[in-house]
Amino acid sequence: MAPAAQRLRTALASGPMSVRGFRLLLAGQLSSTVGDYCYAVALPWLILSGDGGPVLLGTVLACYGIPRVVTIPLGGVVADRIGGRRVMLVADLVRAAAVGILAVLALAGTPTPAQLAPIAVVLGACSGVFIPASYTLLPALLPKEDLGRGNALSTMVNQVGGLLGPTAGGALVAAFGAGPALTVDAVSFLVSAVVLARIRSGSDAAATDATEQDGPGADETPARTTSFVELLRHGRLLHVVLVVALVCNLAFNGTIEVALPELAHQGMGATGYGVLLTCLSLGGLAGSLAAARSRPADSPAYLFAALAVVMGIALGAVPYAGGLAGAAVCVCVYALASGWQNIVVVTMLQVWAPSALIGRVMSLVMLAVMGTFPISVAVAGFGVRHMGAAPFFPVAGAAIALSVLGALTQRAFRDHRAGTEYAPPAPLPARSPASGVPAARSKHPRQDNSQESQR
Repeated sequence: MAPAAQRLRTALASGPMSVRGFRLLLAGQLSSTVGDYCYAVALPWLILSGDGGPVLLGTVLACYGIPRVVTIPLGGVVADRIGGRRVMLVADLVRAAAVGILAVLALAGTPTPAQLAPIAVVLGACSGVFIPASYTLLPALLPKEDLGRGNALSTMVNQVGGLLGPTAGGALVAAFGAGPALTVDAVSFLVSAVVLARIRSGSDAAATDATEQDGPGADETPARTTSFVELLRHGRLLHVVLVVALVCNLAFNGTIEVALPELAHQGMGATGYGVLLTCLSLGGLAGSLAAARSRPADSPAYLFAALAVVMGIALGAVPYAGGLAGAAVCVCVYALASGWQNIVVVTMLQVWAPSALIGRVMSLVMLAVMGTFPISVAVAGFGVRHMGAAPFFPVAGAAIALSVLGALTQRAFRDHRAGTEYAPPAPLPARSPASGVPAARSKHPRQDNSQESQR
């Protein structure tokens, strides 16, 4: 057997790829991602080809974006209650119906604003519910030691879809118009829903058991569980990650969406800007591949910080690297480190958070990531106008690097070890009313991930 074939067979027989549900999930992700990019090409083309113009396009995108952000917390709560797979399945079926209606309207003519707006609201709300639910599925399918590679492979599939989808969508729209491209997107949601229906995970049984109190074990005293409020109060690791996510995305979004196109417009042209965006995608794919092939770090915080320093240096050097070729290399290096870093932190949180709270934990992180976008681009517009595009890059790079290095000052983040799960702080020992001395000493040491351990 050829070495390449032998390696493929070994990969399929061990690790995440040996799990049937995980392989099905990857197939559904690829289909859905390609369809999403067909939609991303078809919708603007459909609107701009009619009488609405940029104003209508912006309105429709706002109708999508606002419900998407608002429903992210709801998605986390519902996923924790009934299982992430079920939430994803329902969201995909609703989106298939909504995009199918839009495809029919596009094939019949030009949809009106009154038709486009409600469809955009439905799609945005379903996307918001889907996002945190999707982060609960891998921990239910894979053992914790395989989560890092599983997240990397999942991200790689999405990135491959991101490279194939725009080309496919553009070709479909150019050849047949927006209607067929939207039809492809609707079908992709159906494919994803069928795949999800065939996946069975432990979270489904757990969610069902949580709502059923009858049975042989109904009278037994249940084990103590961590509430979400308690996790928010004492989960110092989550606090640190949220602050880092806020700062990094405030710096990143405006730089990529405002400063980078302005820099390219000044001396690289539209073709150069396209090259930089392609390098951003290829670098992210390379980062996912590096994460998939590397051994899990015993101290993920230090790997996270090292990657942040690389990101900061690479981003800051973009305008000063010697034109398009140097800028492309810097963007690629930044994206590689960023893609790897994202997988490190997602895996860390999926392992650390109680399984019944992963959806809500990830919904908070996604809010920090997505909720900063409008602020970031507005600040970047103001900053680029007054400083110019070039100086904005080292400022943003320094903010990213310093925020993560600052996180290392927090013991809960610095001392976190791979595989560590959240444990609530031990209760303070009760005092005897008569003597005023502790009645009993706790048998459990105080955990480093609580707020009390930072004092």
